[in-house]
Amino acid sequence: MKLYINGEVPEQPNLYFIYGAGGTGKTSLLNQFKGKKLLISFDLSTNVVRGREDTDVGMLEESDKEIIQEKVDEILKYAVAHKDKYKILCLDNISALQNLVLENIDGKSRDGRQNYQKLQLWFREKGMYLRNSGLTVLATAHEIDNKGTLDKGRYSPDMNDKTFNAFTSMFDFVGRIYKKDGSRWIDCDPEQGNQGKNRIDDRTLMHAEELLEVKEEKKVEEK
Repeated sequence: MKLYINGEVPEQPNLYFIYGAGGTGKTSLLNQFKGKKLLISFDLSTNVVRGREDTDVGMLEESDKEIIQEKVDEILKYAVAHKDKYKILCLDNISALQNLVLENIDGKSRDGRQNYQKLQLWFREKGMYLRNSGLTVLATAHEIDNKGTLDKGRYSPDMNDKTFNAFTSMFDFVGRIYKKDGSRWIDCDPEQGNQGKNRIDDRTLMHAEELLEVKEEKKVEEK
């Protein structure tokens, strides 16, 4: 554990988690970020970054599925080791990654509760690693429409709830992207009942194209 006296904590890059329905433009948000990017696709949806010279792309192969945890560890270590080159890491479709990891864990144990505990612990460790990586991170996931379930908001990420909380507890921003009247919006307001938070500034709703336009008022207030 490191101790920082008088609040002199070094500034860290932001971590963003965006979830939404297919076709809402989750992956294309990566194009807003400045600097060299490394995109790791867990569902092979990479068309939106084709031809972009500022983006390197890694895609899973069939043989990777049985050792997905080890592959992800290799990817994260590679990104950190080359952060003089890469400024932004995108993990595209955490929903798919979760399912792959759970399938591997299920294959080793038939105790459902232990399996999910192991899943949550693994994702918490990855979240902590990303927090300390020195990289700006964009992670995406699919959404579930809960259709008014009493104990949930209308929409939530397509992940086990505790696994989602374990992973995103380290993230600065969690928001739902959606389309309305021809525009793309991101809602990060937890009072709407959906999963959302914004530790970066005071906004609770924004055009998707304005995700990175931080409000200066909050930055001044926190100094």
